[in-house]
Amino acid sequence: MAARRQWRKVDGVLLLNKPHGFTSNDALQVVRRAYSGKKAGHGGTLDPLATGLLPVAFGAATRFLHDLVEAEKVYTATVRLGWRSSTGDGEGELTAEPSYAGGLPDQEKIDHVIKAFTGPISQRPPMYSALKFQGRPLYEYARAGIHIDRPAREVTVHELTIESASPEVLVLRVRCSKGTYIRVLAEDIGDALGTGAYLSDLRRDAVGRFDLTQAIDLARIQAAAPADRQAELDELPPLLPVDAMVRELPEVALDERCAQRFTNGQGIDLTAVSSMSARMAAASDTEQRWRVYGEGRFLGLARQQEHMLNPLRVLPVTHES
Repeated sequence: MAARRQWRKVDGVLLLNKPHGFTSNDALQVVRRAYSGKKAGHGGTLDPLATGLLPVAFGAATRFLHDLVEAEKVYTATVRLGWRSSTGDGEGELTAEPSYAGGLPDQEKIDHVIKAFTGPISQRPPMYSALKFQGRPLYEYARAGIHIDRPAREVTVHELTIESASPEVLVLRVRCSKGTYIRVLAEDIGDALGTGAYLSDLRRDAVGRFDLTQAIDLARIQAAAPADRQAELDELPPLLPVDAMVRELPEVALDERCAQRFTNGQGIDLTAVSSMSARMAAASDTEQRWRVYGEGRFLGLARQQEHMLNPLRVLPVTHES
């Protein structure tokens, strides 16, 4: 009989390469069990069809997942022309587009369509999505044959380029804001081209400052931590530190007195700390966020508001091993 799992206080970040066929939560639970982490979360849902970068945060690092959810994303999207899908992707019922004769539109039309879908655009969330209506995800209504009116919302496609093109398939690189549905983008591009289209494959290449080249395959974690036994932490890939998700922010180091105030949730008067005030006064953003350290330890995030440095997210003073 297998020994009962002992959940640990684990803090840090794992960059996971999610394979086909796993929901984001499925992959999260595999990783959580492998590390026996008491608390874990992921930074942005990927459909089972999709592969690629899924940041997983443990323990104290979960406090900073919001930054990853809000961050821009980069995808490689494979768009099949001449067909439509009931779900917008390869998991739905496929029907051929009768008006499509099989020829790729001319380059001028393609360039026009790509330009039209670059920048702020309006999207209507798909029925087959986890977006909730009256407490239930939309896909439950869709499976029951119930149509829900979804208001369009604005997202931003910062960059849209064609990696390759044929009469059957477009491969697109998409750099976009949070909340962008790549399935909808694929369908809308197909409509604009007059070919019809659906998303046949999707890979997430980057989330904020993290990219897929840094990620660890789920199979590697499963091999190090078989389901029938609890792994030792030194058998598993090491985690990135808790502050890895906010490294793009400027940092400030506090002395012992100020660090104590910060960890107690108290603001710090910058005019009373000459070593900090000059540097922070030079910040162009009066609402600048800062990574805060004290005695060599990451303490959390603060927001600069006029002459005050106010705690935004504060880590516990002590961590269990």
